Amino acid sequence: MKKLLGVLILAVSAHNAGAVSLFNGRDFSGWELQTTPAAALEDAFRVLPDGVIASAGMPSGFLATRESYRNYKLHVEWRWTGKPGNGGVLLHISPGTFDRVWPVSLQVQTKFGAVGDLLPMAAGSFSEPLTSAPGAETRIKAHTAADSEKPAGEWNACDIVSRDGTVEVTVNGVLQNRVSQVSPASGRIGFQLEGTPYELRRVELTPLN
Repeated sequence: MKKLLGVLILAVSAHNAGAVSLFNGRDFSGWELQTTPAAALEDAFRVLPDGVIASAGMPSGFLATRESYRNYKLHVEWRWTGKPGNGGVLLHISPGTFDRVWPVSLQVQTKFGAVGDLLPMAAGSFSEPLTSAPGAETRIKAHTAADSEKPAGEWNACDIVSRDGTVEVTVNGVLQNRVSQVSPASGRIGFQLEGTPYELRRVELTPLN
């Protein structure tokens, strides 16, 4: 009995430690859309037969999880399906600002040519100095390594580690950015619509103790 119980505990522990897909491959259960002007979710995003998520890129806004997260590893793969453009992954979307097109959050830039830049959105912040000019909009901390983005049309992989207010961003295996004392340090996870169609796959989150 003790041996069986030990096996069950190990199995549960292994399951909890593993990555969980944030999209179920069928519909957008667990997700919520915010755009201006208001749009139906099915007009802005759709699930392709192979489970890939296709974004129309418009109208301006974002798709976000209904759940909030704090300490995690997030794996995201994306590609441009036509002419590359602008987009981003939003971390720690503040629930009190969900009614805005650009909510309080930390944006991991997927904009073509600027992948890995970090943008403190609205009242979001981190301790490291910005690389944009003082008072400039948009506020940016540029990626630190040589550009590791793949050519347009190819799949890119972004790995984000968020732990107790520290966020590290790796693009296609290259560490591109790191910030600390991120505020907010937890919240919803989302994907922006900024005018350019794109596709997503393997959006997987691994909780960290």
